[in-house]
Amino acid sequence: MTAPFSWLRPWEAPEVTSWGRLPMCAVDRRHQAVPLDGEWRFQLLPAPDSPVGDAWGSARVPGAWTLQGTDDLPQYTNVRMPFAQFPPHAPAANPTGVYERAVEVPGGWAGRRIVLQVGAAESVLLVQVDGRPVGISKDSHLAAEFDLTHIVRPGSSAVVRLTVVKWSDASHIEDQDQWWHGGITRPVLLYATDPLYLADVTVRARRDGDLRVDCQVRDAGGGLPAGWYVDGELDGRPLTRDAEFDRANAEDERVSGFLGEARLRATVPDVRAWTAETPELYGLTVRLRRADGTVADSSYHRVGFRDVEIAGRDLLINGERVFVRGVNRHDFHPLTGRTVSYDDMRADLVLLKRFGFNAIRTAHYPNDPALYDLADELGLYVVDEADVESHDHAHEIADDPRYLAAFVDRVSRMVLRDKNHPSVIIWSLGNESDYGANHDAAAGWVRRHDPTRPLQYEGAAKRGWADPDVASDIACPMYAPIEECVAHALSGRQTKPLIQCEYSHAMGNSNGTLADHWAAIEATPGLQGGFIWEFWDHGILQDVSDGRPAGRAGAGLYERGVAAPGHRWAYGGDFGEVPHDGAFIADGVVFPDRTPKPVLYEHREIAAPVRLECLRHEGPVIRNHQHFRGLDWLAAEWQLSLADGRTLSAPAELPELRPGETAAVPLPFELPEDADEAWLTLRVTTARDEPWAPRGTVVCLPQVRLRAAPVRRNLPVADRTVEVDTDGLLVHPLLIAAPTLSLWRAPTDNDELGGMADRWREWGLAAPARRLIAVRRAGASVGVLVEYVCEAGVVRHEQVFTAVEGGIHVEESAELPATLDDVARVGSVFETVAGLNLLEWFGQGPWESYPDRSAGAPVGHHALPVDELFTPYLRPQESGGRHGVRQFRLSAPDATGLAVELGRPSQISVTRHRAADLAAASHHDELVPRDGCVVHIDAAHRGLGTASCGPDTAPEYLVPTGTHRWGWTLRVL
Repeated sequence: MTAPFSWLRPWEAPEVTSWGRLPMCAVDRRHQAVPLDGEWRFQLLPAPDSPVGDAWGSARVPGAWTLQGTDDLPQYTNVRMPFAQFPPHAPAANPTGVYERAVEVPGGWAGRRIVLQVGAAESVLLVQVDGRPVGISKDSHLAAEFDLTHIVRPGSSAVVRLTVVKWSDASHIEDQDQWWHGGITRPVLLYATDPLYLADVTVRARRDGDLRVDCQVRDAGGGLPAGWYVDGELDGRPLTRDAEFDRANAEDERVSGFLGEARLRATVPDVRAWTAETPELYGLTVRLRRADGTVADSSYHRVGFRDVEIAGRDLLINGERVFVRGVNRHDFHPLTGRTVSYDDMRADLVLLKRFGFNAIRTAHYPNDPALYDLADELGLYVVDEADVESHDHAHEIADDPRYLAAFVDRVSRMVLRDKNHPSVIIWSLGNESDYGANHDAAAGWVRRHDPTRPLQYEGAAKRGWADPDVASDIACPMYAPIEECVAHALSGRQTKPLIQCEYSHAMGNSNGTLADHWAAIEATPGLQGGFIWEFWDHGILQDVSDGRPAGRAGAGLYERGVAAPGHRWAYGGDFGEVPHDGAFIADGVVFPDRTPKPVLYEHREIAAPVRLECLRHEGPVIRNHQHFRGLDWLAAEWQLSLADGRTLSAPAELPELRPGETAAVPLPFELPEDADEAWLTLRVTTARDEPWAPRGTVVCLPQVRLRAAPVRRNLPVADRTVEVDTDGLLVHPLLIAAPTLSLWRAPTDNDELGGMADRWREWGLAAPARRLIAVRRAGASVGVLVEYVCEAGVVRHEQVFTAVEGGIHVEESAELPATLDDVARVGSVFETVAGLNLLEWFGQGPWESYPDRSAGAPVGHHALPVDELFTPYLRPQESGGRHGVRQFRLSAPDATGLAVELGRPSQISVTRHRAADLAAASHHDELVPRDGCVVHIDAAHRGLGTASCGPDTAPEYLVPTGTHRWGWTLRVL
């Protein structure tokens, strides 16, 4: 196509995917280029046809203009398009950014081929140099390259103009669950090659040490010169040229014709195979030489020897069935949007490795090229996903021939760029775009070009998980209940691996039943894991004073998930955008500043490479739960936690175990005769520095119980009375609000979107009317009977207060009628005086845990300041709970305060906020912490589930109807 911009309107032409753009390839030129990043002259026009004026501002490249002080602000939608037009149309009001700068072309580039690379632009890029049209590109998440050889002059200056049109026909297939931005979001660079150059390099490295390197050669002048050849070396070992391949090409007269091809081979003895556990890499250098032997071009690659295959219903890496413990990851940063630095990407992957993840899905587009380099180096399996999502108009577009070229173009360009990365084990055709002929066309291209990897596509599940004739080699549904997955695996009809592309939605206080999910996966052949949705909470740092994004000026203003004073984490609607989808963008396992959420500790234990499986007479049984690695990279220490407050430690020597092996080891302690409840923990750390963790980093904390708690003895009754007021409420010097019945929690995101919160509001659980029925005294005890009147029924609540030695013992019961069949909690809530700032407890911890998310919180003695107990999920909600608590103390700096002993392990929370405070706030800057502590002691607490997107919690984690009983003892320190 040869077309000037004057008549071509690419933002309205789905059949136009590019013009003047060079083919994609796997030869990386980033390290030999002149960077063009920095401040560019900039104008934001209201539409692509608007004239460019004389009033230039500036914008940073790379960076989204939506985060750089323009009036075009970020907008969040999940499924809905942000404009009303149907495919392939775009709105008339269409922000268009014009970037311009002078570029000095090095004088030493005379006679060389000169190429401009734009790393990514959203969504249509038009390139001009010195006023001449150069090219067009669509696809917001892959680089576009343009040949400037005949336009610029080495040793002189050229004016490069990059025009970026925000909305286009392409926007309809970039409808991912993310913030909409506009701009140039990855680096821009200029590089030069010899006219004779490597056009592509394809590396095939098998786990048996067989290496094949296929090279494509081009010449800028057209026909290739005679006598050129290719050589190379792998870690200094020369590669051999495949003579049969060269001879075949010579017979075709192609070696010196238009299409130049060459093949290099090697067999590496005693090869070190690449896996996510053992990311062994070799350095490959390929050189293109002229007939006289001088080097015209070269390319460097890091090679990992590994095989990926599907055998029956198993995905195999190097012949081993592996568990895929994955997470979905967007390119995201709270200050710069989709512009992410190398250091930030490394920090992302380092954190994932530390918490037991071994895989990422590049949701829902190819990520920055540096991410794949890091995945190769650090050891992470990658599902590489094409930039195809037509969520709002999925059914229409899947079979629309106008979008056929775009589907194939986007999928094929991803494969061409990323095919040499050993970390990439699966190609994904996109996301949430129904399933149609356009997918099959793209799949056909991939299967022909790269038969070494399987394909997956979630939308193919509409034809059933077992259909062998769809484009997906893997059954990869979203949010399928684990019971359905198990039933499918046991049905006898399963034909392919089942690895969910999304499961366990991490919105707010969530990820309930994650451990149950993995217990079923590990126990069921045919199930191999999945990818949590998702890595980040996509909160954008917002300056509350003007409502705008803080941008790069906000660097250093945030910590621990809570923005600094005057700032907050913005989610959908906070920039005044319409339509929007609210806080659904805050659904990650880390906060916007990359602080881990409590679920990461849960995942770390579920994915632990070392497990304590049980106790035998000779001692605890240790299992190596890895696929490829021994335990020599780990160190360990035994810890014994006793209910009376003692904690003992001893060195641990891990046995030599191959993957999957177990061994019983001697019990490291003599259990004290006077010990009540006792728990043994193996604190496992890195034994040496790893690329992703320094020596001594905690890897996991497996635990077994050595002795159960004894049945609680009756407490001696004191010779005094308990005081209650005229309403039957306990009077106590350390309490400003007496213990009353609590049936409600500040709704989590799962509660809200799952429908439970609306039901609780209809029932009136937040503030039921309390009606005193009777107060009875008997010796040292006072019994108080009350009724809590809800719209759906009456709850009878009885408290018996007894003066005991050193304090007050409380026995409680609550009768839930059948009409209240799914409440949030049943328990007591009270508030303390000010000044109690430290919580110490024996139970699960130290991080937040709930009944269906507690596998990662070992039982022990823990202590935290009260202000650090609360978890600041982006939308305020129930948080800060601790599960399985046996006893706790709340104290002031002078050690005064109160202590509570619980009749059985219970769910508690201690925060500065009432549930009503949290429910009334939409952001944390609206909350005012109370001086005292709000304390909940729950006989039963509803699980968290993942009902905002996916299954609710399991039935065993719901609060049943009927009578609930609990007891606790309050003492003054």
